[in-house]
Amino acid sequence: MPAPELEGRRLWFVGIGGAGLSAYAQLAQAWGAEVGGWDRVATPYLDALEGIEVEISPEPVVPAGWEAVVSSAYPAVPGLRRAEFLGELVRARRSIVVGGTHGKGTTAAMIAFALHESGGDPAWLIGAPVPQLGSNAGAGAGWLVVEGDESDRTVFSLPAEIAVVTNVDLDHHSEFRSLGELEAEFDRWTATADQVVRGAPPFEGALALPGAHNRLNAGAALAALELAGVPRADAAKALGRFTGTGRRFEVSLLGKVTLVDDYAHHPAEIEATIAAAREAYPGQRLRALFQPHLVSRTRHLSRELAAALAEADDIVVTDVYLAREQADAAVTGKLVVDALSDLGRLVVWIPGVEDAAAYLSRRAEPGDVLLVLGAGSVDAAPALIREQLGEGRRR
Repeated sequence: MPAPELEGRRLWFVGIGGAGLSAYAQLAQAWGAEVGGWDRVATPYLDALEGIEVEISPEPVVPAGWEAVVSSAYPAVPGLRRAEFLGELVRARRSIVVGGTHGKGTTAAMIAFALHESGGDPAWLIGAPVPQLGSNAGAGAGWLVVEGDESDRTVFSLPAEIAVVTNVDLDHHSEFRSLGELEAEFDRWTATADQVVRGAPPFEGALALPGAHNRLNAGAALAALELAGVPRADAAKALGRFTGTGRRFEVSLLGKVTLVDDYAHHPAEIEATIAAAREAYPGQRLRALFQPHLVSRTRHLSRELAAALAEADDIVVTDVYLAREQADAAVTGKLVVDALSDLGRLVVWIPGVEDAAAYLSRRAEPGDVLLVLGAGSVDAAPALIREQLGEGRRR
């Protein structure tokens, strides 16, 4: 269903290969805009952009006659900022916006899936693939469900009709001076919403996803779905069938070895993922490969990261994935390794992801569960491990 706000516009997305802008581009095209974009490299998110002109080159390009929508990764490129454009999309439709430090993508995907299954014909913008919905974006005529990012304060500018807060934990130390500042921002944002879900009890029914954190995610989703008019029984039934999003406890079976790929990069997320693996695979050995993400996070949370990782049986740590930050010779993955050593754990330090994946593959024995943890280039490790252990099948 076209949106008057987008019809006739020519929108060029700078950073279109990312999880966020690729979704915005899909929805903008479905709502009537002509869409194109640029990125440095081809990514899997471009696969869903059929019929959209995409230029791949080393430096950002914006052709004449196009209105640029720019990823936060390219602050020097002039144009409409990501948060501003997302605000336009949210204002165009009745919206459910999910924010919070952990679980917001899974919770938003749960809501979109349950709306879809109950005949609600939702639109959605999620920062990860949702296999059961076919993509990270959809353009139905009903509620718009959005995963709102606090890392660059985007979520706080979104005018939600239903605002969902999963939890609040200090994760982006270069953006927020304290947990108190972050909590104040969420308080201010929820005060602008018509209805708010915060502190919802955990889901009590059966779920396809393991872990206490997913029961909390489902509890928040259930509360939001009831506010959106979905009968509780229908919502609960759909939530029980939800199987997850990309890189959130994504399981592959490689013969007698189980591979779990997860985006966890904060201590609380790592702790939750390892606990979920213990719940799903009791008594089995857990071997973890972890890539620290961001210099600022590693500097502030190396000891907390170590304490969370210490719950695995075998641990290999790589160097820090810099993302948008500058390298600091004093902050490497060795900080996490040293903190684990202080806890009495013998840890393997392998700076490169490819070499770390090869090490984990060599160590794997029948019955082992291999955990790949992190939000950066470690996402290449599962394919490397599958290649070395046999392709297997995803579950």
